[in-house]
Amino acid sequence: MTLKVGVVGTGGIFKHAHLPGWLSHDEVEIVAFCDAFKASAEATAKDFPGTKVYDDYRELIADPSIDIIGISTPNLYHSEIAIAALRKGKHVFCEKPDAINPDEAQKMADAARESGKLLMTMRNNRFSEEAKFAKRIIEKGQLGELYTGRCGWIRRRGIPGRGGWFTTKELSGGGPLIDLGVHMIDMAMWLAGNPKPVTVSGSTYRKFADRPDASGKVPEGTFDVEDLAAGFIRFDNGASLQIEFSWASNIEEEKKFLEWRGTEGGFSLINDKLSLFTENEGALIDQKPHFAAAQVPQHTANIRHFVECVLGREQPIITPEHGVDMIKILSAIYESAERGREIVL
Repeated sequence: MTLKVGVVGTGGIFKHAHLPGWLSHDEVEIVAFCDAFKASAEATAKDFPGTKVYDDYRELIADPSIDIIGISTPNLYHSEIAIAALRKGKHVFCEKPDAINPDEAQKMADAARESGKLLMTMRNNRFSEEAKFAKRIIEKGQLGELYTGRCGWIRRRGIPGRGGWFTTKELSGGGPLIDLGVHMIDMAMWLAGNPKPVTVSGSTYRKFADRPDASGKVPEGTFDVEDLAAGFIRFDNGASLQIEFSWASNIEEEKKFLEWRGTEGGFSLINDKLSLFTENEGALIDQKPHFAAAQVPQHTANIRHFVECVLGREQPIITPEHGVDMIKILSAIYESAERGREIVL
């Protein structure tokens, strides 16, 4: 059986992250491309003779021969396209974030359940060798009870697409919290067994929007999202998680980090390097596992997992409910920052 894929959104994230994943699977064939800027879809289709080209996703999802819709559009359109595709009987693989607000994320989850089709959103960081190893030792109980952690992705200077859809709240839903936060918060929650968030507190800042660039000019275009977000999440099992995400701040260097502390041990994952901290015979032990270079890139591994789930060979490790919880957290942090108080979920 060959699964036929129709792609909506043919920009950079599709070309660099999604396309290699679809092409890596022998039982997948891309048959159509759609982009609101039709020239982009046409340019992509030139490398795939015989594929159809659209500028309206509704025409694409109406094709009864297509099994899967891949979504890699600006964030605002994720839920709209996903829901429509699910209702047309298509499986859906969507770029993160799931949606720009909890109501839309819940509608996506409801549409997936009602259609009986698979909905999965990109969570590529779960597929790193380091994360998979940490997951195995946690599930074996080697770290005991995970009770508090922290995660973040902080950049010194790294504002994406300044003046474009990334920095336009209507299209993106927010700044580094929704852009980078999805990755690290999801990985932290997944490693901890996906506890349910119960309260959230946060602050956001916008300090670099009008900062001149290297040439001394203030960049043009919209910038109405935060450039730094910090917060605190409590979960239903008593665990807590500190978070921090920035596109620009005066720090030494860019850093991705995730830590969990358990009763029997802890770990840190800093810039994709894993360290374990345990105790043995009264001595404190630091371990630094070494991993062979990944044979399959993380984004590709995520898409291959989705395809295997559609084919019934694997069970999804990423569910629509995970997405609903994620968007609830992000939305509550923005609300907390605006109201100046903790938000109960």
